[in-house]
Amino acid sequence: MVTPNYSRPLIALSACVREVGIHPFHVVGEKYITAVRDGAQGLALMLPSLPDAEIRAELLARVDGLLLTGSPSNVEPHLYDGPPSAEGTHHDAQRDATTLPLVRDAVQAGVPILCICRGIQEMNVALGGTLHQRVHEVPGRQDHREDQSQPREEQYAPIHDISITPDGVLASLWSEPTVMVNSLHAQGIDQPAPGLRIEATAPDGQIEALSGMNTRGFCLGVQWHPEWKVKESAFSSALFRAFGDAARKCAQERNYRR
Repeated sequence: MVTPNYSRPLIALSACVREVGIHPFHVVGEKYITAVRDGAQGLALMLPSLPDAEIRAELLARVDGLLLTGSPSNVEPHLYDGPPSAEGTHHDAQRDATTLPLVRDAVQAGVPILCICRGIQEMNVALGGTLHQRVHEVPGRQDHREDQSQPREEQYAPIHDISITPDGVLASLWSEPTVMVNSLHAQGIDQPAPGLRIEATAPDGQIEALSGMNTRGFCLGVQWHPEWKVKESAFSSALFRAFGDAARKCAQERNYRR
């Protein structure tokens, strides 16, 4: 008989809504689930994109961490007073309506948050920041999109380095001033939200990571994909380990209060 490991924190993962046939499904990419298990040493729980304030409060009272995942969809521009999206842009209104208020509530509650790709964009918009819808069209910016004609292994290979801001969260996890990352995105951070600190930038100046300056709990967003083969990257492992440690601390403090 396997003895349960009660030291694993319970981490909720945001879900995308996809049409499969004629029915909507709520889905989470496997790479995020395995990264929670292998990198954060946590238990992954899918959070359906069903916006409900009462459910949010109950969820945040029970989980020890929140992971906002990446997605092919973009945050709807009206949520940050942006111009209309280009024709053909994929959106997920149910996810927006779920994750944006959830970020605000989680920050207030002190629940640890790790936001990846679309997740960092959601975090920024939720807290009052803005986005570039098409980074590759911004003067001076590079094309950060993946080549979808390439095999998955090549799409998720490190593509450029980032410069890490001194004395930040990432600098506490990594001793070098730069590190190569697999940053794949069209949408990206424009103006950081009040209260968020720039943690890293790409060679072209594009913001690649943000953290909460005065949040009660761990609050970090990254534009790249540390969940991809998390155990094969020392940098990704350190990032997920820090998130998992923060979630374990949250669980311990909650149990102490009980």
